[in-house]
Amino acid sequence: MTNLTRASKQLFLRPDDERFESFDSLLTACEKRRDESDAAWKVPGELEPISLPWGVAIEADSSGRSLNLNDWSFSQVCQLSRVQKETVNRLSPDTATAVFKETFPGGTKPMQLLTRGDQLRSIHGASYTRLFDVDLLEMVQETADNFTPPPVGMNGGTGLYSGEQDTFAFLIDDSAWVEIDGEDFAPGFFVWNSEVGRRSVGMETFWFQRICQNHIDWGANEVVTYSRKHTANVGAALTEIQQVLQQLIGTRNERRDAFAKTIKSAMDLRIGDDAEEAAKTLSKQGIPIGFVKEAVKETSEKGSPFTLFGMDDSLTRLTGRMKFAGDRSDQDRKIGSLLSLAS
Repeated sequence: MTNLTRASKQLFLRPDDERFESFDSLLTACEKRRDESDAAWKVPGELEPISLPWGVAIEADSSGRSLNLNDWSFSQVCQLSRVQKETVNRLSPDTATAVFKETFPGGTKPMQLLTRGDQLRSIHGASYTRLFDVDLLEMVQETADNFTPPPVGMNGGTGLYSGEQDTFAFLIDDSAWVEIDGEDFAPGFFVWNSEVGRRSVGMETFWFQRICQNHIDWGANEVVTYSRKHTANVGAALTEIQQVLQQLIGTRNERRDAFAKTIKSAMDLRIGDDAEEAAKTLSKQGIPIGFVKEAVKETSEKGSPFTLFGMDDSLTRLTGRMKFAGDRSDQDRKIGSLLSLAS
């Protein structure tokens, strides 16, 4: 088992305006961003760095329309020009523009521009293939029934994030807790993408034991990670990610059905015809005699049958009254093993 920190890193990196309260609101924002964005192909000779009072911009056509650079597209222009971003940031707009005019690549190979209004979102070479965030999220919505965001993190982070550079979603199924090798686990996954080349498209599925307020997934099990670069046929990532997600959901359904069957058997299985026989059965499982006597007494007073499920439920309520978590956890493990008698 391991502890997963992807969501925790996002929790502390994302500003308020990149956090979303629901999956639907995240999906709507990504759809709006795609619909407001335009892609165009330009040869380098059609792109002219120009100086504006607030910084460097790119003139991309003969109409004189200028495209402002955001942090990411500015980084890309620096990379294409093979100049250090930190150095250019120290220069005046006029000097920085002169640097780009001297260093921006030439040639006839077209470049991809992604714009939104008067902003240049990204600039890429011909080998880059875009996958929009909304296409990925729509597939997740169609496939991942019952998965919802985790409890809100300590600083208000929701696990659902999207900005101009990338999108990240953290979802769990809190209704699907099952026992694996004597420990309780629930399924969850991370999914991510960038429309502008900031990161790969990918997914990580897992079964976890606990999520803390830092959004660390503790005791993660059966971790499966998939990622793909934004090159030719990146659209196939949607099918491949869906297959990874369907595998997690299939395992969830199998385990949930098996657990439901175990609970039904435990409800029907009598561990004794009377209090004495029930107490003897429980004592053989290592349950402390004090708990056994009190649980048997409660069941007798209710006039309930001594079923495996009923006794397990009574014992669990009793351990909940224990003061120390370590002692409680130890007894919970012993009590949890009772259900194996119904298998």
